[in-house]
Amino acid sequence: MSTTNSGHAENFVANPLDAHAAENDDHQDGVDRRGFLKCMAWAGTGLVWTLGAGVLSSCTLPQASDTTPGDFTFVQVSDSHIGFNNVPNMDVTGTFQKSMARVTALQSRPAFVLHTGDVSHLSKPDQYDTVDQILKSAKFTQDQVYYVPGEHDTFIDNGKAYLDRFGKGTTGNGWRSFDYQGVHVVGLVNVWNLKAGGFGVLGDDQLAWLKKDLDGLSASTPIVVYAHVPLWAVYPTWGWGTTDAEQALTLMRRFGSVTVLNGHIHQVLQKVEGNVTFHTAASTAYPQPAPGSAPAPGPLRVVPEQLLSSLGVRQVVYIQKAGAPVIVDAQIT
Repeated sequence: MSTTNSGHAENFVANPLDAHAAENDDHQDGVDRRGFLKCMAWAGTGLVWTLGAGVLSSCTLPQASDTTPGDFTFVQVSDSHIGFNNVPNMDVTGTFQKSMARVTALQSRPAFVLHTGDVSHLSKPDQYDTVDQILKSAKFTQDQVYYVPGEHDTFIDNGKAYLDRFGKGTTGNGWRSFDYQGVHVVGLVNVWNLKAGGFGVLGDDQLAWLKKDLDGLSASTPIVVYAHVPLWAVYPTWGWGTTDAEQALTLMRRFGSVTVLNGHIHQVLQKVEGNVTFHTAASTAYPQPAPGSAPAPGPLRVVPEQLLSSLGVRQVVYIQKAGAPVIVDAQIT
């Protein structure tokens, strides 16, 4: 599968983690793209991913319908970065509102929302307030929204404001699990003490908790995992991966259907490894460059007319008899 870019773009900032300055960290890592373009898709293409019996197929969004029949649906949003105020998006609150307006317009009401991190840009309580209010206006209660933190939610105050707001019902630094209509959903945290350009880390305590959490489940139980940093090595040169992800994935390989949802890289990429399917998500704030297409990651300049088409939300439709979800990625426009 090849990648396509949904607009004319150029790299703007090297690394978005340096938020105290002007978002500018001049990494000059070498780029090795050998073998990278396998099983991936660039954000903004509006693809619907259908999974069944380990086989992946896709169609473009105009060919799909938000009324795809299923046992239930839920939504993934990611990287809202409330508080960011720079090129290419001077109004991230507005684009987050538009993304949730698209969700509320769905004919099939989602059962819940998964937010896969970087809720805020600077870990400030008022930024969390903004997200909370927008989700409430979309008629989602606090019990229907599940978060994991991104590095922007933890690196300023070690996650205190984030956990004060969203940590209820979680364990450790914010990991959790819950069951919904036969599906086991696991939220993992891999951003604590994450350094600029560094890999995500789950840690021994969380891995021990995960083993205990999964041990009592039947191998036929569908598993949905959500985290911020990808659990597969998307692009090691930029730190786009999790060092101990394989230990977590080993615990999941006995299950017939495992779907892993991530944020962090602000674009839609996909990979299949046996019974595990990985999906990264577009941001509602700004795009980042395709791996290896720029000297380093960071907010990507796009012309204003193309900004919304590089942002997106994801609807997930679970069909019990198929044993795996249908993934619908949609542009905000």
